[in-house]
Amino acid sequence: MKTLGREKFGWDNIFNENLIFKNKEIPRIILGSAPFTGESYFGHRSRLYQLDLSRNPENIAKIIKKANDFGVNAINLINNSFLIEGFEKSQVEDLEVIATIGKTDIDYVFPDYEKAKKANWKEDIATLSKFKPPIMLVDEFITDSYDFKLLEEILNEIKDYGVLSGLITSFPFKTTKKLIDSPILDLFDFYMIPINKLGYMMDSESFMDDERKELATLLKELDKKVIVNKILACGIQQPKEAFNFLKTLDYVDMVAIGIASEEEAEIDFELLNSL
Repeated sequence: MKTLGREKFGWDNIFNENLIFKNKEIPRIILGSAPFTGESYFGHRSRLYQLDLSRNPENIAKIIKKANDFGVNAINLINNSFLIEGFEKSQVEDLEVIATIGKTDIDYVFPDYEKAKKANWKEDIATLSKFKPPIMLVDEFITDSYDFKLLEEILNEIKDYGVLSGLITSFPFKTTKKLIDSPILDLFDFYMIPINKLGYMMDSESFMDDERKELATLLKELDKKVIVNKILACGIQQPKEAFNFLKTLDYVDMVAIGIASEEEAEIDFELLNSL
């Protein structure tokens, strides 16, 4: 298995090698799928992504191949027919799937958590399990509903498939505090959260030194393997600045990076290799 920048990174055990956890070897760099599905939080670019990628598995496959050429060995998949088709068309043999289950079309500005909880997560687990993912993550709108009984049911179902489980949140401060005192604390191992230098799409008015220290303390108390998403602030942050900021976060175990074109893949992952 290729690893991104195995010889080139000097990131003090963050990205020098794959993560070894509970007898599984897991790539630390994940190709995010948000551009492929045209998530609404990209603003005007969402429509462009929808036209270029969301219903064009061939274009998705090309980006997956290009990312893999630069050493990216994992992809975040949801139960989306076009995304899965693009993944299968890429024919990349050494690509691990990090699955997200319970994904629904929810408004990020005015989320309907009751709708989110009605997602067919059992079908997602069954469908995505065929790719033998080392990790399955529960979608943020289910996590952030704080329905711990439902979350317990989902996490136990994932465990029954012999897969490591995790949660995604949109609220790294609020949700982390709730999880620390929750009845499901011991039922999951991975935790995906939005972090970027700008604090964009995070639940804080700013993300300066005080907020950064507070979040670091919370995450260390939670004691889970941390996966960062939105490190590029949905395209607002320049990659070099974003990746240099990522290097300062000593609690990060993995990172998901969304890419919308072959050119972006070459630029961003070449940059990662050079830092």
